[in-house]
Amino acid sequence: MRFFVVAFGIVSYLVFLVAFLYSVGFVGDLFVPKTINSGVEGPAAQAVLINLLLLGLFAVQHSVMARPAFKRWWTQIVPRSLERSIYVLLSSLLLLLLFWQWQPLTGVVWSIESEIGRFLLHALFWLGWLIVLLSTFMISHLDLFGLRQVWLRLREQSYRPLPFREVALYKVVRHPIMLGFLLAFWATPDMTQGHLLFALATTGYILIGIFLEERDLLTAFGRQYEQYRQRVPMLLPWPRRETAVAEPQGD
Repeated sequence: MRFFVVAFGIVSYLVFLVAFLYSVGFVGDLFVPKTINSGVEGPAAQAVLINLLLLGLFAVQHSVMARPAFKRWWTQIVPRSLERSIYVLLSSLLLLLLFWQWQPLTGVVWSIESEIGRFLLHALFWLGWLIVLLSTFMISHLDLFGLRQVWLRLREQSYRPLPFREVALYKVVRHPIMLGFLLAFWATPDMTQGHLLFALATTGYILIGIFLEERDLLTAFGRQYEQYRQRVPMLLPWPRRETAVAEPQGD
């Protein structure tokens, strides 16, 4: 059983890697056979409906399975050591389904002709993906994608959640992974209607996801996370003004 758990975790991680790398090409309209702007364009209303359904399917799975209440129920059915790997696998498969069935809408919203402007937007695109990847290692890449859990199961050790840590980019913004995604999704010199739909929908989902995640983090870490939230901005890395707290005066 232990070796099955490890094999399942590794396979899930490999599927994630495929989905992650494909997503770079899909959003950037690069390298991969099916991108956000490729394919046969059909009726606009049908394309919007299909694309929103695909995005909604991913969003529901990704959010519901991440909630502590669902995890408590789900781990009564599946081994606790596999919970994260199953989550990663299903999320990755739904992403691949989205890429496969995405309906292009190629009407141009904006197109930057300046070579400097195009270079800067391409640089922001790659910077976004780099921030996403590096941010996963700043917390725990292995834990985030289920590999730490299956490794502990192989060694017959109990899983312990990682403590809250404030490191690297997490000292600048509370959600650098989401900041990276937003940069990657919006930074393009050639914005089509389909790309705009994708960017708007994923931005909305990211904001909802942050709200749900922070609610869970407040429950898990309490005052420690509340102080962190007051001190560090959510997504935009600008400094916050210190708020003076008046001391109560004696009689």
